[in-house]
Amino acid sequence: MPRVPVRFRDRRDMIPRLTVRELFDQVGERMKLRWVAGQRGEQRVIEPGENLTRRPSLAGYLNVIFPNKVQIIGTEELQYLDGLDPRQRWEVIEKIINYRPAALLVTKDQPMPTDLREAANETDTPLWQSPLRGHELLTYLQYHLARALARRTTLHGVFMEVYSIGVLITGDSGSGKSELALELITRGHRLIADDAPEFTLIAPDVIDGTCPELLQDCLEVRGLGILNVREMFGDTAIKRNKYLRLVVHLQRLDGDINNQPIDRLRGDASAREVLGVDVPMLTLPVAPGRNLAVLVEAAARNHILRLKGYDPAQTFIDRQAHQLKHQRPW
Repeated sequence: MPRVPVRFRDRRDMIPRLTVRELFDQVGERMKLRWVAGQRGEQRVIEPGENLTRRPSLAGYLNVIFPNKVQIIGTEELQYLDGLDPRQRWEVIEKIINYRPAALLVTKDQPMPTDLREAANETDTPLWQSPLRGHELLTYLQYHLARALARRTTLHGVFMEVYSIGVLITGDSGSGKSELALELITRGHRLIADDAPEFTLIAPDVIDGTCPELLQDCLEVRGLGILNVREMFGDTAIKRNKYLRLVVHLQRLDGDINNQPIDRLRGDASAREVLGVDVPMLTLPVAPGRNLAVLVEAAARNHILRLKGYDPAQTFIDRQAHQLKHQRPW
C-alpha cells in the first residue's frame, strides 16, 4: 500500500532571523572581522523569506543589479570603483547603500576608501574588514547563513540514533516513549534529545535533528524523574545530532490487539510531514507483553533495507505469485 502523508501540528514552527550584531558575534573571530564603520546599524535583520524569489544569495560579491544582503568587496570590485570618475563613483556607492545591505565586507585588508566609510557612517550601514580572501569569506558565510536561517521546528518526542539512523519516537503522554528510549540506550543505541528535539531543514530533503542546550544529556522517566544519560551510561550513549530518517509512533490500544485492523504484510506504514518533507512513519500498537525495543530495532533495520532497495513484503508477494503460477492444476 502507498504511504499516506499524515499531518501533525508541530509544537513550534520558528521563523529564522538574524541581526547583523548576532552574525558578527558568531563569525567575527573565525573570519577575523573588524567593524570599521556603521556601528549603529547593528540591529539590521537578515531574513531568508525576502530572498526566496530573487536571484542573489544572502552573501555574495558586490552586485549593484542584484544586491546580496552581505556584499563582499574584493580587489576587482575596488578596482572597478577606482576606475570610475568621481560622479559615477558616488552614484554607484549611493546605489549600493540605498539597497540597504545588511553589511559590506572588504577583503584582504585592502585600504578602506574614505567615501565608502563616510557613506556607511551616514546611513548606519555596517562596514567590515577582514584579512582573508574573498572566496574564503564567501564560502564560510554562505554555509553559516544557510544553517542559521534554515527553516526549523520543535517536535514532541524522543529522538534516538538506532543502528546509525535518526529515529523520532512519538506518542501520546504516558505511551512509554521515555521508557522505550531508556531500554534502547541500555541496548547500545544513543540518545539525541528527549521531549523537545529541534529539527532544521538543511537541504531540500534533509532534516537535521539536535537537542536544545537546556535539555542536553537529560531523559525524563515517570517515577524516576530526570536522568543524566551521559553520567549514567557514558559519553558513547549521547549523540549530538542526526538526520531524521524514520518516525515511530506509539499508539495505545483500547481493546485486544488481535481485533485491530492492520496490514499484515507491510504493517501500519504512512508518512509524517516535517518542514515540508514526508518522513516515513511506522505506528506500533502498545500492548502488554510487547517488546517495543526489539520492534523499534527491527523497524530501523527494515528501513535500512528499504533504503537499499529491498522490500520484504514485495519479495513475499512475488514469491507467492511465482508459487501459484507454477502450481499444478487439480
